Amino acid sequence: MSAILWVLFAIFAIVLFAVWLVYATVTGTHNRLVALDQRCETAFSDIDVHLKHRHNLIPGLVEVVKGMRDHERDMVMGVMDARARALAAMSSQVRLKAEGNLSAESGTLLSAVEKHPDIKALPEFVSLRQQLVDCENRITAARRFHNLAIEEYNTSLRQFPASLIAQKRRMTTRQPYDLGVERVLLDEPVAIAF
Repeated sequence: MSAILWVLFAIFAIVLFAVWLVYATVTGTHNRLVALDQRCETAFSDIDVHLKHRHNLIPGLVEVVKGMRDHERDMVMGVMDARARALAAMSSQVRLKAEGNLSAESGTLLSAVEKHPDIKALPEFVSLRQQLVDCENRITAARRFHNLAIEEYNTSLRQFPASLIAQKRRMTTRQPYDLGVERVLLDEPVAIAF
């Protein structure tokens, strides 16, 4: 009789250990997914801080460039409209697209200013341009971190057993911060004329 009790106790212990192991795996995987999701949120917040700084620089740039001809004034208005759309965007996807448009409009304006040596020589413009370049560099670094966090999160969602847990918890993949139009501008070769 005692041998049967020991066998039943061993079976019970093995079942209890298996249940605990499954629970620990599920809990650990869920906690990891939550941590990765939070890292994505934090990374987006970092981008957001730099984008707000850029938004604060744009009005100063517009004031310095207002003396340009009518054709360039349309560019100035395009930058201001893009800024307004970016500030008004509610969802992260719409916001990221609006921010991409703002980057493109700002780049177009800055390249148009290159044709005007009088504006280009203003100390205010030089300072604002340097601040914008520094801001864009910080945005690029924050975007890289954000995209790496998104990649790690999305990869984890596709792995077993996280895929099952994510499905049960209705966790979905996230979209990386895509350069969109900016990517085309960055990939274009620079024309050099002699």
